[in-house]
Amino acid sequence: MTASAQVRAGRKARRVPQLLVGLVGYGAAVMTLVQSGLGAGGWNVLTEGTARTLDISFGWATNLISVLVLLVWIPLRELPGVGTLLNVAVVGFAADAAAAVLPVPQGVPAQLGYLLFGLVALAFFDALYLGAQFGSGPRDGIMTGLVRLTRRPVAAVRTAVEVSVAAAGWLLGGTVGFGTVLVVLGTGPLVGFFLPRVTVRLPAPGPVPQAFDTELDRSDG
Repeated sequence: MTASAQVRAGRKARRVPQLLVGLVGYGAAVMTLVQSGLGAGGWNVLTEGTARTLDISFGWATNLISVLVLLVWIPLRELPGVGTLLNVAVVGFAADAAAAVLPVPQGVPAQLGYLLFGLVALAFFDALYLGAQFGSGPRDGIMTGLVRLTRRPVAAVRTAVEVSVAAAGWLLGGTVGFGTVLVVLGTGPLVGFFLPRVTVRLPAPGPVPQAFDTELDRSDG
């Protein structure tokens, strides 16, 4: 859908809160993974490496990468939406806000708790704001565009993207650890699990992006 079609589509009483909760929760989940100290997801490794290279905060690096990634949408023929713009505006600041209030985990059990909770939260909130159908975030637009063009499952495409950006982030000085491997391999399947369960079905025929339709059809058997 175009941005105007997204706004005109129904069920906004559910979709708007779901979008906002998803974006704020996603930013907080990102910082939970970073605070674990065990390694974060691929995009987070890239963000950390960028922040260190440019000497800026994690949140500002998140916003900068979001803007740059939108350029990749051009060859993928992805259409930005309300959710795309809000993603750029909200996620980075939510991550910085979470960093200000999250206590540093003490000991390996606490670190593992941050890691596991952050992983599940990241995938859930990612699926939540995607399922609101106000458009993909900059990073997820790459995923949905590749799913549409390659017709590969969300889990496979998401994992391939995460591996690629983790490698780039590591070269920039981002932290790669045990948690990075877990997040990179686990996020795609978890998003694929949550997405059909939280996607808002719209009354108009054919509003669901093809990437979502593929997963919904599989979940329905």
